Amino acid sequence: MNFWEIVAEELNYRGIPRKQLASEAGFDASNIGKGIRNGNSPSVETAVKIASVLGVPVEYLVTGKDSSIPSFLKKDVLDIAIKLNRLDDRDIQFVKELVDRLSDKTQPAHS
Repeated sequence: MNFWEIVAEELNYRGIPRKQLASEAGFDASNIGKGIRNGNSPSVETAVKIASVLGVPVEYLVTGKDSSIPSFLKKDVLDIAIKLNRLDDRDIQFVKELVDRLSDKTQPAHS
């Protein structure tokens, strides 16, 4: 996949419209479609802005891989983390308590 295909996939995954990304990063939304068709990449400056808006490393948009994420994390865990990041503090606390209770169930009983 090329840079713009990865961007489009990330936008789809996060539910962010192309126009919103373009507006926040300061480029024309049509560049995404053109980039996908032509297989080209944006300027470094634009790539950095896009990565910043999406909250991902530029490396991920260029290679599809993110070396800052430990390889032992499952994709499902990363998906949950992204969704959690959208919650308010009260809901995050609720989820944290739920996970704590569930993880306590998986610990062996002490005699």
